[in-house]
Amino acid sequence: MKARDDWKAEALKAAGVPADYDEPVDLVPYRFDETAAFEPSRRGVLKVLGAGLLIAVAADAAPAKGEEPAPRRRGGGRGGAFGRGAATMAARLHLGEDGSITVLTGKVECGQGARAELAQAAAEELRVPFDRVHLIMGDTGAVPDDGGTYGSLSTPATVPAIRLGCASARELLAATAARRWGVEPADVTVDDGRARSAKKADESLAYADLARDPEAARAMAAAVAPDVALTPVSAWKTLGTSIPKPTGRAIVTGSHEYPSDVVRPGMLYGKVLRAPRYRAELKAVDLAPAKAMPGVVAVRDGDFVGVAAPTSARAQAALDAIAKTAEWTAPPHPSSEDLPRHLREHAQGGLPDRPIFEEGAKGLKASYDVAYIQHVPMEPRAAVAEWEDGKVTAWVGTQVPFNVRGELARAFGLADDRARVVVLDFGGGFGGKHSGEYAVEAARLAKAAGQPVRVVWTRAEEFAWAQFRPAAAIEMEAALDDDGGIAAWRHLNVNSGGGSIQPPYRVGKSDCRFLQSDAPLRHGSYRALASTANTFARESFVDELAALAGRDPLAFRLALIQEPRLRDVLAEAAAKFGWDERSKLKEPNKGVGLACGTDKGGFVAACVAVTIDPEDGAIAVDHVCQAYECGKVLNPENLRTQVEGALVMGLGPALSEAIEFRDGMVTNGSFRDYRVPHFEDLPTKLEVHILDRADLPSAGAGETPIIAVAPAIANAVFAATGVRVRTMPIRVPDPKREAAGS
Repeated sequence: MKARDDWKAEALKAAGVPADYDEPVDLVPYRFDETAAFEPSRRGVLKVLGAGLLIAVAADAAPAKGEEPAPRRRGGGRGGAFGRGAATMAARLHLGEDGSITVLTGKVECGQGARAELAQAAAEELRVPFDRVHLIMGDTGAVPDDGGTYGSLSTPATVPAIRLGCASARELLAATAARRWGVEPADVTVDDGRARSAKKADESLAYADLARDPEAARAMAAAVAPDVALTPVSAWKTLGTSIPKPTGRAIVTGSHEYPSDVVRPGMLYGKVLRAPRYRAELKAVDLAPAKAMPGVVAVRDGDFVGVAAPTSARAQAALDAIAKTAEWTAPPHPSSEDLPRHLREHAQGGLPDRPIFEEGAKGLKASYDVAYIQHVPMEPRAAVAEWEDGKVTAWVGTQVPFNVRGELARAFGLADDRARVVVLDFGGGFGGKHSGEYAVEAARLAKAAGQPVRVVWTRAEEFAWAQFRPAAAIEMEAALDDDGGIAAWRHLNVNSGGGSIQPPYRVGKSDCRFLQSDAPLRHGSYRALASTANTFARESFVDELAALAGRDPLAFRLALIQEPRLRDVLAEAAAKFGWDERSKLKEPNKGVGLACGTDKGGFVAACVAVTIDPEDGAIAVDHVCQAYECGKVLNPENLRTQVEGALVMGLGPALSEAIEFRDGMVTNGSFRDYRVPHFEDLPTKLEVHILDRADLPSAGAGETPIIAVAPAIANAVFAATGVRVRTMPIRVPDPKREAAGS
């Protein structure tokens, strides 16, 4: 173990940060000294970072002067969306006496661009170049609990908190300079990280000087003023610009270290025995065949059975030997073919048996079904665990580091400060990496072996045992009034959730509810979660209502939309797509459709053109034109790539992705059988139009852009074929099978 005095230089070197800070640096994941690993406190952080000032701002601080309050949302975890509540620090800033500037956050980077955006926020308020800011993310031994990285909350919640903390440091620098020079604070400006005054033209003060100032340190012991002035949008220099991903070069050259790349001295490779069927129970197993193999450790702890070995091949051989001896019992399990019926029959409270509208009204009913799908991130679940002196450290690819720390602590009866989770920038989450069982698996094996153990799920395990996006059974009902408005509206979501279940349209009497059901598969968060299913059903259904009213789908929506921001994106997408002209064209096997929606503070609309193969009903998406608005844009290029990525990801569930299962087993759990979008599936033309609203607070963009593409495709398919498809994935009936009566 390295001496504490030597550690900082070594850690900076390992992180790729030049000691003199003269050149731009890649903000790669920070490595912490094991001697400070289990002291997640002000003292522990200062030991790691060296001499300087630690500036903190509470998550629930009042909005800064001149800023709109960020929307508060309920969130997962013990303390809601912001971690542990009022006492939690949502931003910490360390100003080193050596001139270093370090921001600490519990948020993580999983490809969505948080590392760049949060560093931009700090650089903007500190008045320093972007590459002067170093970011430490997701290490529970050093950073505050900012809540998990989910719900598109990093932009509206963590960015303002970091800005507030850094603006406070900037104001303290100005006040300290004014005190030293005997001038008024208003006479001091801060630029390029230095305070200056026209009355003291030959002097300046830097953050390193502030960190060495005893009076400044005493001042920072007091609460941060909640009314500190943030930099107005009109004066932004770093925020609002397209700064590339800091780790981009390391990623494309292969030098970036992912959680599945972590290697510890003496590390073993772990494998875990999985049940052959869902809900199966282990009755008996013999570990002796595995224990007889050289260097193999085999463990049974209740239902947990696993092995660790010097190589992954030997670990697999040991697991195979154990699996042959295992005896299981499994109850009956529904199949994917029976899923829609199963969900409706088990809807909590039952489905209503009376329509919401009066008899004789001009009404419509429709049922929609949405399949289970997998997240299929590029990097499967991965964790490395290591024990020392009764404490456990786990390097994990997770979106919720503090929740996983809690899982580890509970699994082994530890206090929270005896468990530490370190999250390296990892290869995709999409809501799927919200649990820590793989960290607990690695820790169980490491504890038994007395050596570090790495557990990386196989792709087959990822398909079968990682959580799924929930399947949905949705019932829609509505009636029109004499003026073509919506007089009555019902939207019932069975199983997948209540996200975006309230209509963005003016409706009369309404009944919008989420009904839980008996879920046959393990499900959980997914990008936009239930908003995808509810928007698919609602926007498909609204097209049917427009037809019933004899109205153009665009005009019908525009007449009913209540929110001006949603109307703006719909009008923008339609204008850029050329809806008025293209919707009137009638070409064989071709059609156009549109859809819109709102979720998590963002507003989206999509127009789509498709071509249907008359031989087999295959759908080719020719053109997608999407407009998106999420307030003031913080990083234009990152936002554009997020929207494009969401669109492409949305094509999968819309056209092809669906988990198939029978007798309690997934039957298409491989990339050969489960088709995610390929390059050949991409639209011939993909347009993204961002509405940048400098007058509105910034919202996230990791989720909402995915919700409109599937219903727009479904509506385009109807325009091309005259067939309403009310299932996702959207599959046009095969004309040949229909003709044969099969």
